[in-house]
Amino acid sequence: MARQTRQRILDTSLAMFNEQGEPNVTTNHIADEMDISPGNLYYHFRNKDDIIEQLFARYEERMDAALVAPESRLPELEDIWLQLHLVFECIWDFRFLYRDLIDILSRNRRLRMRFARILKRASESSVEVMRGLVRASIMRASAAEIEATATNILVIATFWLNYASATGERDEQIAIRKGIVQVMMLMAPFLRDAERVHLDTLTKAYRQV
Repeated sequence: MARQTRQRILDTSLAMFNEQGEPNVTTNHIADEMDISPGNLYYHFRNKDDIIEQLFARYEERMDAALVAPESRLPELEDIWLQLHLVFECIWDFRFLYRDLIDILSRNRRLRMRFARILKRASESSVEVMRGLVRASIMRASAAEIEATATNILVIATFWLNYASATGERDEQIAIRKGIVQVMMLMAPFLRDAERVHLDTLTKAYRQV
């Protein structure tokens, strides 16, 4: 029973943080939404930051799984497409982290270090996949171009929701789809002609949203 209550607190907190924004939700709001006493909530979590850390652990596990590169074969364009879907789906499911990223990380040094580790892992994964595309003759790029593109991918993925919000995009699911296309288009100048046609086919449906 206690375990179920703990999971319900995490699930409710995630939904409320995503819908209302983490700064606008207090532990009392969460307890009221669940129809439990604040004391019951504090039995499971010391404070709101404790809840955020546990949600971050879920996010971290999802992101680590999404960043796994193909093994025992060279990557293809579809591998990047799939990986971006998994990454952006994770960003969508934990979008409160990205909306309020600077505020959350400035309050919690442990999360700041863990998020930096995720960025490092994501950069290494992007570089590894693009090097594989070069070896597969799908892409032509120098080491410096690969490193720069990996950094650009991280910048766009990390701050895309904030950018979309600043430009007036109200539908975050549409924003996520556009973010995937934007990242893929970063690679377009480095692709061989046939693969650029393939990329255009992959992104066409997304560009029409």
